[in-house]
Amino acid sequence: MAHLGAVVLHHVRRHPLKGPAVDAPSRRTILTGAAAGLATVAGCAKYGEPQSTPAPAPADTLLGPTADIPVGGGKIFAPQQVVVTQPVQGTFKAFSSICTHQSCPVASVASGTINCDCHGSKYAVEDGSVQAGPAPRPLPPKQITVSGDAITLT
Repeated sequence: MAHLGAVVLHHVRRHPLKGPAVDAPSRRTILTGAAAGLATVAGCAKYGEPQSTPAPAPADTLLGPTADIPVGGGKIFAPQQVVVTQPVQGTFKAFSSICTHQSCPVASVASGTINCDCHGSKYAVEDGSVQAGPAPRPLPPKQITVSGDAITLT
């Protein structure tokens, strides 16, 4: 591939309508342009990259009614950075909603897993364990209290 680049560059240098300034930009010019382009792109958020997340909610924050949590599934409470699941009827679990791979917020709970769309990590609704990588660790558990039909982050 390097040989092909040399052939193309050689052809451009010998082109009768091109001047020396166009033919051979300096290494400094190329690197400066590349650095400027990378700096511009670095400021843009892209799909699959971690997003900044708000500070976790204070303790004793009411999350909502138990009826909002489907059996075998769960619900993400993004402002509180928590996902609450109900693996079996009447059993509620809570985990951090921040993926352990690159700190993206998880995006959904479906088919028995908590799913991060950034890079495809999946966690079990039962215990937050990794079901599909690249996540290196399970989702950390969070403390909740269920009183009547209300779920509170404690």
